[in-house]
Amino acid sequence: MNFETIIGLEVHVELKTNSKMYSPAATAFGVEQNTSTSIVDWGLPGVLPTLNKGVVEAGIKASLALNMSIAKTMHFDRKNYFYPDNPKAYQISQFDEPIGSTGYLDIELEDGSTKRVRIERGHIEEDAGKNTHGTDGYSYVDLNRQGLPLIEIVSEADMRSPEEAYAYLQALRERILYTGVSDVKMEEGSLRCDANISLRPYGQDDFGVKTEVKNMNSFSNVKKALEFEAERQAKILRTGGEIRQETRRFDDKTGETILMRVKEGASDYRYFPEPDMPRVNIDDEWVAKMHAEMPEFASDRRVRYITELGLSDYDARQITTAKETSDFFDQTVKLGADAKLVANWLQGDVAQYLNAQSLGLDKIKLTPKNLAEMLSLIVDGTISSKIAKQVFVELAKNGGSAREFVEKGGLVQISDPAILVPMIQEVFAKNKKSLNDYKAGNKNAAKALIGQLMKATKGQANPKVAQELLYSELEKL
Repeated sequence: MNFETIIGLEVHVELKTNSKMYSPAATAFGVEQNTSTSIVDWGLPGVLPTLNKGVVEAGIKASLALNMSIAKTMHFDRKNYFYPDNPKAYQISQFDEPIGSTGYLDIELEDGSTKRVRIERGHIEEDAGKNTHGTDGYSYVDLNRQGLPLIEIVSEADMRSPEEAYAYLQALRERILYTGVSDVKMEEGSLRCDANISLRPYGQDDFGVKTEVKNMNSFSNVKKALEFEAERQAKILRTGGEIRQETRRFDDKTGETILMRVKEGASDYRYFPEPDMPRVNIDDEWVAKMHAEMPEFASDRRVRYITELGLSDYDARQITTAKETSDFFDQTVKLGADAKLVANWLQGDVAQYLNAQSLGLDKIKLTPKNLAEMLSLIVDGTISSKIAKQVFVELAKNGGSAREFVEKGGLVQISDPAILVPMIQEVFAKNKKSLNDYKAGNKNAAKALIGQLMKATKGQANPKVAQELLYSELEKL
């Protein structure tokens, strides 16, 4: 029997605010355990939550980015469950009135086609703490993460393969990243994904029984977990077995999913309206203000780069991988730099330097202005591409003007025949063997002479001019 795979994703995105959702504690990452908390996070008796306005605004932006309708009014609900990482024994979330609903995201598939994945809802909620189960017989609870603001984005079950789920997750990450409301870093937990997967025989309308898969801490693991789970369910169904509704976790060491518990339903959480939180009204003016702050998204930029600036599809995709790089590219091009040249440098020398130093563009002294100035010096022949590499390192470390550095350092490219011709004659005099080889018909010997000329000028000779003059002088012999 052949089965169709049905997949829906629940993606938790940590919203980037200075303080937590309901408490004044900082949202610092990587600090010592239980140092970024408050009495609200600990759930001490008598404390009350205060909603962070920035969380609502970030939730609106995330929802708009995914084409969702924004609620005019919403409330919060208590989701009750007992676990050590949840001191209050409930989570303040949203059940029947989420901040965003009925959205969609268009994704590109491997064959070049486009598919629209519907999004059911986006609801804001607080995160739980983190449990660590030690080897000493104890379990430890870190509440630094308790109360961090999240938006949970729930897709419809529109994906039909692990590859489609992977493409959707990548597209969603890119979309949220461009809004600036989250870093969406899986390695830091600011992007987490749970998957609901079921199988049904081809031609059947009803969905099969689904399982939920958790603990997928990378994009590749999401794909691997879904591939394994689809095969696991298919084997059970082919042998006459039944799929249970359950929660499973992915073990990246074995590549398998492992049973955690039988899946809870909404009734198990005993949702009821949060009595300590008032309703929130979101008027059209507030939504319009958030909409005005939305960026041009990567997909739109790629179209513009290809159609208006003449970049290849590959270059356009590489430049838009990070909004920071795309913004830097746009600003440099607006200053008059050639788009292809800017793209080459950002993907080449700039990327290599950043990777070697483990830095971002915002952590070095290179700016769109001094990069554009440096590229103009290459184009007009003031410096060679080789010298430009030296200039770039100076700009990255110390900033300043590219032209001033070139002039003060005596790095201006030599293009004057009155200077180059005597140097060529000197190279001929010092390299008799190469000169005689050329005269004897070995045209490759000219390359050695050109190399010696560049060495004599310390790389400052204009390569094109130097080569033309050297060949001209050789013809005179």
